[in-house]
Amino acid sequence: MSEREAFITNTKCECGHQNPVGTVLCEACGKPLGKESDWGENLEMRYDGVARRSQRVNPGIIDRVWNFFSSVKIAIYLIVLTLIGSMLGTIFPQESTFLNIDASVYYKQEYGTAGYIYHKLGLSHTYESWWFVTLLVMIGASLVICSLDRVLPLYKALTRQKIRKHRQFLTRQKAVLVTEVQEEPEAWVTRVIQPMRKKGYRVKTDGGALLAEKHRFSRWGPYVIHIGLIIFLLAVLARGLPGLNMDQHLAFPQGEITQIPDTTYYLKNEKFTVEFYTEEEMPEEFRGKKILPKLFQTQAVLYECTADCGDPSKEPQLSEVTKHDIQVNSPLDYKGLKAYQFDYDLTPVLRSVQPELKNSTTGEAYGKFKLDMKNPQRAIQAGPYTLTLKEKYMDFGLNEEGQPISKSPYPNAPAFLFLIQGPDLPAEGQQYFYFPKQVDKAQFQQAAINDKLGGSNRFLELEVDNMSDVDFSESTTYLNIRIDRAMPFVWLGAAIVMLGLVLGFYWQHRRIWLTVANGELILGGHTNKNWFGFRREIVSILEKVDLVVDEKSLDNGGGLS
Repeated sequence: MSEREAFITNTKCECGHQNPVGTVLCEACGKPLGKESDWGENLEMRYDGVARRSQRVNPGIIDRVWNFFSSVKIAIYLIVLTLIGSMLGTIFPQESTFLNIDASVYYKQEYGTAGYIYHKLGLSHTYESWWFVTLLVMIGASLVICSLDRVLPLYKALTRQKIRKHRQFLTRQKAVLVTEVQEEPEAWVTRVIQPMRKKGYRVKTDGGALLAEKHRFSRWGPYVIHIGLIIFLLAVLARGLPGLNMDQHLAFPQGEITQIPDTTYYLKNEKFTVEFYTEEEMPEEFRGKKILPKLFQTQAVLYECTADCGDPSKEPQLSEVTKHDIQVNSPLDYKGLKAYQFDYDLTPVLRSVQPELKNSTTGEAYGKFKLDMKNPQRAIQAGPYTLTLKEKYMDFGLNEEGQPISKSPYPNAPAFLFLIQGPDLPAEGQQYFYFPKQVDKAQFQQAAINDKLGGSNRFLELEVDNMSDVDFSESTTYLNIRIDRAMPFVWLGAAIVMLGLVLGFYWQHRRIWLTVANGELILGGHTNKNWFGFRREIVSILEKVDLVVDEKSLDNGGGLS
């Protein structure tokens, strides 16, 4: 019969106290319950014998869930699985670190079949995946339930301690002394109080019985650690909520005001400056091999939207909040939003063109219109013709099925699909693909695409006459935008964990029970660690009352360590 099975049916102690089902030691006198009380082993004093909820005999569904998460073994398994998942996420770079890179192509090109499998398994975004977040939530649930399952019985046991304890309770402690004394019980107990108090013990007496205790607070160290870990995990999970965390690399073309996603802030790159080392300034190992930047900075202005922020049909009303010349290690910082200088590109970026609709047969022109790359008009009137924008591709490309897609949000190869309606055209209109860049016209064969869309009767073309009708940004700066409003709670959780570690490591909960009756002194001592120091302390206390005891005589065969 197991110890648990033994005490389930024997909850009433000989002292008359009726203990709750599942209790190992009598709450009143400390007498071990069950047949195992006759054994000579040391008592399990973790919760002073008070039963935990996870020890119920006939658990229901809720109790089974509780038991699952209250298991330390399960918690270790969850932590190990989370560590393995974290390691898998470090094999190849995560998608969150990419800037203007197509992840579906990158992994296969860079790492071959292993990279392709890595991406298909979803490991390229491990830390945002549902299974990784689920593991963190389960660890948090385990911490909460483990703590509640143990802290409530421990609190009950420590706050209801009785001074007088049963003989078997005292003699089955790891530190035990049984000896004869000649003095009256109360007089002997009174004599030992002062030496114990000098050692920092809080002493309570009941006639010829005594309970001395110190550093009880250290027993809460593990649970303080749990509280810190719970706050830490909640803060980590909160970083996935909108507005609490952002870590993105964004492009800001010179001269443009660009919205920072999921915020009401807009940032303008007023001017980007880059200076390069001269040949004389260049380190010798790089001379003639590389051109290294000496300084690159972004003259940035941060705006906040004050009205018409979410209305795409209206221009947002912006108010300047701060400006800063962003350099490496000198970010723009405003109310938790930080913009770090990350990279730059001196390639001119197309912002808008002013094409003209012409009749390729007669040469007749129907007027110019402005075509913005990022926010083009949906309906444009050119003479008697109406152009309706059907699709926009900022970086034109084809997927594996041959369908047109936009490979990135940046205007590297912009393309527009219009539906033109007007005289001499079919009633349903005629589709027209337009590539503003001449290099893209040739690469993607604009004329061939439009011949296929419009047939042999196609006669309309969009053309740009000269460079005065082209507006472009001279350079692009790439900034790392960071917002982390959950980080203070991460540090708070870490600080609480450190406090719990200090409580648990640097103090030990020590208790001494002493009973004098019929000329016999019985002393039982318990501590949660540092037994050798505890035994030396007991010996020094007894020496103060002229009771000479050898340290080894206190060892009750419990394997002190």
